[in-house]
Amino acid sequence: MPRPIRARIDRAALLHNYLLAKSRTPGSRAWAVVKANAYGHGLMHAADALADAADGFALLDLAEAVTLREAGIRQPILLLEGFFTAEDLELVAEHRLSVVVHRLEQLQILRQVGLPVRVPVYVKLNTGMNRLGFRPESLGALREELAKSQAVGDITLMTHFAEADGDRLSGRGIDWQLQAFAAMAGEWRGPVSLANSAAILRHPKTARDWVRPGIMLYGGSPFADESADQLGLRPVMTLASEIIAVQAIATGERVGYGGTFVADREMRVGVVACGYADGYPRHAPTGTPVLVGGRRTRTLGRVSMDMLAVDLTDFREAGVGTPVTLWGEGLPADEVATAAGTISYELFCALAGRVPIEAV
Repeated sequence: MPRPIRARIDRAALLHNYLLAKSRTPGSRAWAVVKANAYGHGLMHAADALADAADGFALLDLAEAVTLREAGIRQPILLLEGFFTAEDLELVAEHRLSVVVHRLEQLQILRQVGLPVRVPVYVKLNTGMNRLGFRPESLGALREELAKSQAVGDITLMTHFAEADGDRLSGRGIDWQLQAFAAMAGEWRGPVSLANSAAILRHPKTARDWVRPGIMLYGGSPFADESADQLGLRPVMTLASEIIAVQAIATGERVGYGGTFVADREMRVGVVACGYADGYPRHAPTGTPVLVGGRRTRTLGRVSMDMLAVDLTDFREAGVGTPVTLWGEGLPADEVATAAGTISYELFCALAGRVPIEAV
């Protein structure tokens, strides 16, 4: 028999979340962001769920873009970091991909290669995030390169918000970046793409021609102060396993590596077939929530490579074979992530390849 751990992907929930993003931004088209293997959910599971609904798909990896095309996806596909070498451009042209350009050398390579088609380009402006993008002092050179290039097709301006998920009372938010974008864009009247998940949900004024929902597609909230359920989002990934052993321990006995948990009474401890080699965060402390048989309890001690321990003291009916939900339906991944000092993005993306994925 296979090990009982599995991840269930709810394609209907993914479609629901995409359509919710669309409903929040009427009049805008939406890139379904499926980078990082669709945030760990499986690229083709996401593509299948959204094949008839998505306006386009956005990702990083050229090979994944080709996979989508070969699977029959005909919508626009955007490479969010653009291309990395001249050799990439043959596939970009062949598969009719759009590319983000964030430095002058990319445009120069694009002009020099001499492709048989014009490539749609998203020009990324650095408005304060300071990761990728053209700064104000480079705009002159950017305009000159665009003016002489015969390889560039339709142009869209874009930027990325650093604090769209900020507290409502923080006073920062997005306005400072919107001002920087407006100053850099000048008299630009072409298409614009600004909004990520947080901006879609909290700053609808940023919904211009294209929005870019990411974490919200997968049922995660981009906010610390508002849950996915409050936002109307549905969980897409449910990581589930089972109890594979039960230990009865006495007061003062310890659990797990390092003995970090010490029993303050007689206890029943369940051992779950899930550990950090499956993608569960090793740094999740005692008290991280978990569902056993649909009821909430807590983890105990240090997470091992293949197992973790849960408190069954008040769960007399639970035993070997009792189902366990690590996150997902009934237990928001955001809540588990917060307890572990991380974010749901990391939980999803860290799901190990050895965990079977079942799409429903």
